[in-house]
Amino acid sequence: QVQLVESGGGLVQAGGSLRLSCAASGRTDTIYEMGWFRQAPGKEREFVARINRGSGTTFYADSVKGRFAISRDIAKNMVTLEMNSLKLEDTAVYYCAARRFGMNRYEHWGQGTQVTVSS
Repeated sequence: QVQLVESGGGLVQAGGSLRLSCAASGRTDTIYEMGWFRQAPGKEREFVARINRGSGTTFYADSVKGRFAISRDIAKNMVTLEMNSLKLEDTAVYYCAARRFGMNRYEHWGQGTQVTVSS
């Protein structure tokens, strides 16, 4: 099993920056890829960014490309999401997720952390 714990959410003004962290524990050696998703009030959860744990290859949603950066620290079993130039529409609960080798979906999820962008 893999456990994920997010931290770093909070309140920030539009145009500001915030950093989210996700600490993984348990069978981290089974993790193939980690990602960030978000869910705004009244909306479905949506993909934000992902990173291959081994190669470091990243992929972003068009809505955050150029503003957000995902990175990983294998030794610390941490994934970080740097969010810059934040917009009101970035307000959401952000979730960290992990996909194991051989699986085609994210099975493990964190509890979520609230990000609120104010005008």
